This record gives sequence, C-alpha cells and structure tokens, in this order.
Amino acid sequence: MNTMLRIAAATLALAAGWAHGQDKVTFATNWKAQAAHGGFYQAVADGTYRRMGLDVTIQPGGPQVNNRPLLPAGRIDFLMTGNLLHSFDNVKNKVPTVVVAAMFQKDPQALMAHPGQGYDSFDKLKQAPVALIAKDGQFSWWQWLKVRHGFKDEALKPYNYNLGPFLANPRAIQQGYSVAEPIYVQNQGGFKPVVHLLADHGFSTYSTVIEARTETVKSKPELVQRFVDASILGWVNYLYGDRKAANALMIKDNPEMTEAELEASVALMKQQGIVDSGEALTGGIGAMSAARIKDFYEQMVKAGLYQPGEVDLSQVATLQFVNKKVGMDVKARLGGK
Repeated sequence: MNTMLRIAAATLALAAGWAHGQDKVTFATNWKAQAAHGGFYQAVADGTYRRMGLDVTIQPGGPQVNNRPLLPAGRIDFLMTGNLLHSFDNVKNKVPTVVVAAMFQKDPQALMAHPGQGYDSFDKLKQAPVALIAKDGQFSWWQWLKVRHGFKDEALKPYNYNLGPFLANPRAIQQGYSVAEPIYVQNQGGFKPVVHLLADHGFSTYSTVIEARTETVKSKPELVQRFVDASILGWVNYLYGDRKAANALMIKDNPEMTEAELEASVALMKQQGIVDSGEALTGGIGAMSAARIKDFYEQMVKAGLYQPGEVDLSQVATLQFVNKKVGMDVKARLGGK
C-alpha cells in the first residue's frame, strides 16, 4: 500500500471512530465573511470538518470586532490572522501562540492606480503625488516600501476605507486587498484599476495564517492536525470544486456580500496565485518554510520594524502540520491548475 493510500485508510479509520464524538472547535477570522475565507466555509458546508471529527463554529471578525485577544485567553481554539507581522509581534510580546499553517502563499496587500496614468510599472508608483494608505499600513509595509523601493512620506494621505478620494483623483494610488478592492473600484468607478501585488515585488510574508495556542500544539497535536488538514481540503474544494454552499454560508454571515463578488474574488485569487502557488505547488496548500520566514523577518529588520535577534524565529511557526501534500490528489481529480 503506497503512502497516500495508507494516509487515506488511516483517515477513514479515524473518522469512523470520531463519528460518535465530535470535538467542538471555535475558529475566529479577522474580518467579515468574504471569499478570502472561502476554504474554511467550504470545509463546514461540505462536511469536511465533520468527517474529521470536528464540530467547527466560524466566528467572523469585523471593523468593531477584535478576535485576536480571544486566542491566548482560551476563548477560541484557532485564529485566522493576516500576515507574519502579527506573529512576530506575538513572539516579541511573549504571547503564547504559534502559526500552524499559512493558507495564502502571497499576501493580497496591493497598490492600485488608475489606468492610462503611467503606473503600469511598479517602479513608477513611487512618483505618484498622492498615496492613500491607512494608518496600520503606514507603520508596517509602507516602511518596507520606503527602504526597499524608495517611496516617500510626502505622498502619504490617510485612507479611511472610502474609495471616493481615489476615484476622484486619477493621479492617486491607493492600498487595496487585491482580491476585493479592485472589484469595488470596477463596480463603483466603472474602470478596471492597475493592481500591483507587494508580494510580486519582494514582500515575502505568508498570509491568512492559522494560529493556535502553544499549549494546544503540545497537548493536542492530533486535533491541530485534523483542523489543518480539513482546512486545506476545504481550500482545495473551494478553489476547484463546487463552492455554492460555501458562498451561501458566507452571504448568510455577511449579507453585504454577493455571489458575483465572491466569484470575482475567487477568479482573482486564482489569477494572482494567492493560495496555490510557490511552496504550495509541491507541499500542498498551507505550506511553509523556515527559510522564507527568516527572509521576511530580515526584510522587516531592514525596514526598521524590529531589531536583529529581537524575535526568536523558532517560536513563530511550527512546520509539523504542513508540507504533507494534503489535498493534492483531490486537486488533480478536480482538474485544478
């Protein structure tokens, strides 16, 4: 029996044992339901979590909701957070959490510009007279842009998550989540913006990472493995299979979302290689490496966000639950590319 068949047989045997006793798990996200959460909703909708012996409740975040403190406090079991900067801060501040998987190989953070304004090249963006950037971006990746690419603070204007100022000024550039804001610009402004992913220009962080309490990893590694594996399978099925039920669940949790927006966002995730690219092509979705975490940290040190040696990188993430090619057979069966 080959390795994949042994894994499948073991999974089925375990699932049979779990049928009568599901582990209750609360998984919190960092924003309202959207396609960037699709794989997790898929694993609920198609029963993948249930088949892995998990009774999963997804607890959405939002502008008035901060789920981050709930993880170390033990009020949730897993947390979906943004990129590795949050995880570095946790280790620096001795918050007992650890990254167990990275669902996005590319951070969707992007800069958008109007078409026909000479911004087709990323290098030209630093010449824009106005850069609409939110405060958290100004104190994080904007610092990296200054050091790595020569952007200047003189262009900074606050972005308050209102597209009006950007739409009204064709010479402005603005931050955006590459699988969301471009859709809103097209809907509201009637044009397709020029989009430059920071990830394509050296911003090497993983994104949509799953964090767990360090104690959970130590005392319940089998539970963590089941949650990670089921989430990976959820993402494979969401990207390449029938996602209608997952979309319906997200619209229920976030009525502002529409089916058309969700589908447009999925198309962008595929086009940009947000989820299934890089290390995920050989290790499976969720893949991580210590070398890449180190590279990103060193970039952030150069940008002045951290001091050398300030963060113990061995505490940021564990690789024990990923890089196992989970879901790659399902992807092949679904014809995923």
